[in-house]
Amino acid sequence: MNEVTSYALSKSNGWGEAWQDKVFRTKLITGLCMFFVLIFFLPSFFAMIEKREGVVLDDWLLHNIPAQDLSVPIFIFIWSTSLLVIIRGIQQPVFFLTIILSLVLLLLVRMATIYFVVLDPPEGLIKLRDPLTSLTYGGRGIFITKDLFFSGHTSNLFMFYLCLQKKLDKLFALLTTIAVAILVLVQHVHYSMDVVAAFIITYFVVKITKKIVDFRVNFS
Repeated sequence: MNEVTSYALSKSNGWGEAWQDKVFRTKLITGLCMFFVLIFFLPSFFAMIEKREGVVLDDWLLHNIPAQDLSVPIFIFIWSTSLLVIIRGIQQPVFFLTIILSLVLLLLVRMATIYFVVLDPPEGLIKLRDPLTSLTYGGRGIFITKDLFFSGHTSNLFMFYLCLQKKLDKLFALLTTIAVAILVLVQHVHYSMDVVAAFIITYFVVKITKKIVDFRVNFS
């Protein structure tokens, strides 16, 4: 697929045309296969990291924020934005491809940082009740406390913001990202550095992903 064809494909938003393109089809199938393989191994990975002894950080910000259970608004913000992304993915094949590849790369990077940065959860942590996300931990009711650096909730939402194209979509995703970043701190689910690092790392992950998808495509 040459540069001109790829750029035209991104604007057509047609799955029929996109699927006929061999390069697009190869990237999408590869991305989906990698995504499902990672999802399959995530419960084992989380079970392993949950058994490790880590370090408890002295987080000044958390010390000055009384912990509160904000699971419900966090759940609403995350999954309402996810629903928007699913709808846009159905409408726009290149956007869907970008989301899948971003998720794969983000998962790989996050698994690496969690593995090498061994932390115990913050003091006063209140378990985040999310029946959908808990499925990746190995089942409903299972809560992982040591998947800390960096914040998956913040990084996923910020990734959605960076990938979405319409102004109102981006505004909505940005607001939910900021809200969740604040709320996970209030609930003491993450350290401050987990949330800050999520923004920085995700920015570069999405930047790399867009080059993989097609460096000519304008996602702004």
